[in-house]
Amino acid sequence: MNGGQAWRGNWRVRLYERVRKRGYDSLTAFANARPTASLVALAEELGEEDVVGAQVLSGLLAEAEQRKQVTRFVRDVLVRELSECLPDGWPAMLDDANRFKVAKALGSWFADTPETHRARADKASDALLATPPPPGWRPLGPDDELLRTLLPDEEV
Repeated sequence: MNGGQAWRGNWRVRLYERVRKRGYDSLTAFANARPTASLVALAEELGEEDVVGAQVLSGLLAEAEQRKQVTRFVRDVLVRELSECLPDGWPAMLDDANRFKVAKALGSWFADTPETHRARADKASDALLATPPPPGWRPLGPDDELLRTLLPDEEV
């Protein structure tokens, strides 16, 4: 993919045209239909040559802010990172290889978390590491019970 192409022209208009062409009224609805797909996979589905994951992330955050659902957005991004980095679910043992995979998922998630929610994301990460979920746990969407416990729907 030519990343430079993605930023040419009005990429937001292009992004929403692609979403509507697929029958969705919002980027969030499009993403919700693919709750474990990575941001890159969503971007590739919308336009392998001229859409990138950062644009999808930006659009999803903007919609979440408009709807006052940023906490749900934060959980959504965590689901996508966990699905990508831990496709078989939460590891039974945190040996070096698994510790790296978990750290990669949580680090990428934290980097994509808006500043307003970073303290909550940090606490949620600490809680996941201090009291790991059951082996094989794999949230299938942002409304996963454990995730809602770690990051309840209260907007800050």
